[in-house]
Amino acid sequence: MTKRISRRTFAKIAGTAALASTTSTALTPLGRTEAAMQNTQAREFPKGFLWGSATASYQVEGAASEDGRGPSIWDTFSHTPGKVVENATGDVADDHYHRYKEDVQLMKSLGVKTYRFSIAWPRVFPNGSGSPNPEGLDFYNRLVDELLANGIQPFATLYHWDLPQALQDNGGGWESRDTSKAFGDYAGYVAERLSDRVKNFFTINEFGAFVELGYRLGIHAPGLKLPPGPFQPNAAPRCVRTWSSRPGHKGESKSGNEGRPCGEHDDLRARNGDAATHRSRNASRA
Repeated sequence: MTKRISRRTFAKIAGTAALASTTSTALTPLGRTEAAMQNTQAREFPKGFLWGSATASYQVEGAASEDGRGPSIWDTFSHTPGKVVENATGDVADDHYHRYKEDVQLMKSLGVKTYRFSIAWPRVFPNGSGSPNPEGLDFYNRLVDELLANGIQPFATLYHWDLPQALQDNGGGWESRDTSKAFGDYAGYVAERLSDRVKNFFTINEFGAFVELGYRLGIHAPGLKLPPGPFQPNAAPRCVRTWSSRPGHKGESKSGNEGRPCGEHDDLRARNGDAATHRSRNASRA
């Protein structure tokens, strides 16, 4: 029987392997040609490049009902039998909420210089809006301080798919403009209290993925299956409507696809068995 390896043991092994690899490639063999040296230089990372690691709050934090945290759509979804492989949930996950100091030391031992983590909206605003939960924000204050004390730059993501369940229940989540307003209030509250130390923020992680998988295919939270094709005004997340004006998506607003996350939406649809529609739409754009 294969002996199971803990995540901490694996991290140490991976760190040792990475160090050995770096050491070996740093040695310059005799007789290297000028062309080979130029090729090596072309593969060098640019000055200022930062190595880091990244997580999502629901995937690692655990402590799903501690210190005033409210339920998210992923809590509800994962606790619905048959929705997740082996009915796994994020109730405990990697227990990062309690073991963050150990985790920071693991990152430090690996030479990580940045850590991209996401803030659990329902931990800070249990009901999505209204009164904030100071205990919830305190965790991120502690985490940020611990990262900085160990020479690791914090990069914070404000939304990595764990929408407060209360917002889904009252208005349909991202189908409601009220959710966009609540997100703005939440983002402002967090930025006001963390931006003295956190200099880099991401707003929303992967629009196309959580919209397509959560609102059309129903295989991610909140598990909805909205009608296929261009989203209608009352049948799609409001957040997507800003995409037609984003740089790099010229012409989308004129193609009859308003409200769709443009190319990302098409790619996901193609990968999930709607290739014919994907090809037809691209042909009409040509």
